[in-house]
Amino acid sequence: MAMDRHAADELRFIRTTMERAVRFDAVPGVGMILMGTAAIAAYGATRLMPEAWLTIWLATAAAAFITGMTAMTLKARRGGLSVWSRPAQSFVVTFVPPLVVGALLTGALGTAGAHHLMPGAWLSLYGIAALTGGAFSVRSVAVMGTGFLLLGAAALLYAPAGPVLMVCGFGVMHVAFGAHIANRHGG
Repeated sequence: MAMDRHAADELRFIRTTMERAVRFDAVPGVGMILMGTAAIAAYGATRLMPEAWLTIWLATAAAAFITGMTAMTLKARRGGLSVWSRPAQSFVVTFVPPLVVGALLTGALGTAGAHHLMPGAWLSLYGIAALTGGAFSVRSVAVMGTGFLLLGAAALLYAPAGPVLMVCGFGVMHVAFGAHIANRHGG
């Protein structure tokens, strides 16, 4: 009986070690809450200054990126993880390309005067980033990505709802999933 328990404990240890070797779990729940809070503030600011809509959201995206990267680096250090580990690299390689496409598409849509399509494009591409990055991270990231994809599809199908759907995704969804990740995966 004691031997079976010892063997089960050993198997559990091996499984946990292997999961950590392929999963990047330094996703910052607290950072996501801060990013979501910034998006909620951005939505409020765009209601007060609609003519500055694009500038406000681009500045918020830049601030959110810096916040997320800083929070991720701090969480990784606290957990004794490297942001250059193989799982971290896999996460970045799948997460960043949709964001780069989003930046390029923003320029193209802006040049074409198709600002109304930006919320749907941004939500969709961020959803793809989270969904693909989530394959190398905690499951909640991929689930959140699916939610962003659904919001993006809705924004593309009904562009007037884009700003409200953006605050639902970048604001509320980030806060909710950030709180879940912080609670379940430590910070």
